[in-house]
Amino acid sequence: MNQELYRQFEMTRGFFLRSISKISPELVDIQPQGYNNTIHWHIGHVLTVTEQFLFGKFFSLPGKYVEWFGKGTQPSDWQGDVPSVEELTPELEKQLLRIKEIPEEALEQKLEKPFLGLETFRELAAMSLFHESNHLGQLHSMKLMLERTPH
Repeated sequence: MNQELYRQFEMTRGFFLRSISKISPELVDIQPQGYNNTIHWHIGHVLTVTEQFLFGKFFSLPGKYVEWFGKGTQPSDWQGDVPSVEELTPELEKQLLRIKEIPEEALEQKLEKPFLGLETFRELAAMSLFHESNHLGQLHSMKLMLERTPH
């Protein structure tokens, strides 16, 4: 992968992982009033959507991840043995290593069909960074709210 783009993934994922490590385990499954999901869901969602965006046909997470953490899902619908934050965190770390292995030439490939106006894999990778940063903001917001309010 292009070194500049990879450094952005490394920085963003590093912030994401450090944020997770600073959240009390007692807070990860509380859904604050006014929020659609939990911190636990956001962590699994970032992992799952990044996998969908960057690895598509080579999706390596168990199939249920899309059912638990895909777009439009929510914890209140979870069934089965949902992976814990402790299980998701090393998957995020391994995924970052796999991102680094994406060949430079793959970045210029056209997508089979445009997605949200994006036409190349490089643009989709940049969208993935934007997506993760957005959810990083959600983690911070939810953490602050949960720490400041009784539950």
